[in-house]
Amino acid sequence: MAYTITDDCISCGVCKENCPVDAITEGSPYVIDPDACIDCGACATNCPVDAPIPE
Repeated sequence: MAYTITDDCISCGVCKENCPVDAITEGSPYVIDPDACIDCGACATNCPVDAPIPE
């Protein structure tokens, strides 16, 4: 199961910085590539607004 980023995203970049497989692309909201995501949860753990959620 991959993570996705909700519209709550404030585009701060913390999730992208913490992704160990570089699966996140800048945007508003940021976007997680479901094929590259390894479901580690690093994005969700570090997000200040809890925007990344499991699909």
